[in-house]
Amino acid sequence: MKDVRVASVQFNHHAGDKNYNLSVIKDYVEQAAEKAVKIIVFPEMCITGYWHVSKLNKEQIKSLAEPVPSGRATKRLLALAHKHNISIGAGLIELGQDGKLYNTFVFAMPNGEVQKHRKLHTFVSIHMDSGHDYTVFDTPHGCKVGILICWDNNLIENVRITALKGADILIAPHQTGGCNSRSPKAMGLIDPDLWHNRAVNPELIYSEMQGIKGREWLMRWLPARAHDNGLFIIFSNGVGVDMDEVRTGNAMIIGPYGEILSESDHIDNDLVIADLKGAELEQCTGRRWIRGRRPALYQALSTVSGDELSPYNARFSKK
Repeated sequence: MKDVRVASVQFNHHAGDKNYNLSVIKDYVEQAAEKAVKIIVFPEMCITGYWHVSKLNKEQIKSLAEPVPSGRATKRLLALAHKHNISIGAGLIELGQDGKLYNTFVFAMPNGEVQKHRKLHTFVSIHMDSGHDYTVFDTPHGCKVGILICWDNNLIENVRITALKGADILIAPHQTGGCNSRSPKAMGLIDPDLWHNRAVNPELIYSEMQGIKGREWLMRWLPARAHDNGLFIIFSNGVGVDMDEVRTGNAMIIGPYGEILSESDHIDNDLVIADLKGAELEQCTGRRWIRGRRPALYQALSTVSGDELSPYNARFSKK
């Protein structure tokens, strides 16, 4: 892998307002290009909006969706990528050729190429389907990139497979933190008024975003995904009120030893940048351990146990 400068953005999207959200993306792309960034990552479904979709019917969701790569949003990302010689990743709702709706992350490159990842574990709406494929590809920047969206990253098997497919960098767009996780010691709801009143009392929302409902929760597992699999990770997230939940931001870039190379502690929109050094991958712990795997021992990982649930049911089950 060649050295590459990358950026991660956290921003508060406007539900259903694609023009506004794309204008924010444009502004950050221009800022990043001025600083010689070659890959910039935006949050999950930030073009269309995220949590409000859980309250929409299928036709309402379809009205927000676009085909990829022929849709208007993807074309705008491609134009920006070409103009600024930068690769841009951003999330939206895709209308597939099969007529199904997907939580999709688009990656537009300056050479005119588009890659996409359909979230493997979609739960935001019963009207949306999950993808079935891992996404790893070469970029014009001398690195191989993999993409996993939000909950995809919580399942360790997905990150390991992405690493085995050769990814140097894992792009990890999210809409997380401040969620009703149903697990007593994981995240938890944040009062939206704390964010709305952030100008008056920033300390209160800051403590929530940096605490167990935000950064502290991420630190339990996210750096381990990088360390154990020998990957750089670009973590992007929403920030602020998303319908009745509050996203915690915490945009960060992580090295292959699980070190935080750059991160945001802002309570509003922000961009962070880091220089990724390809040489760090060569003998990092995760890659050395992977070479010592014994695949014949791991057959149980692909054996159906009988208690599996759909992503939607698993997310909202009370058990």
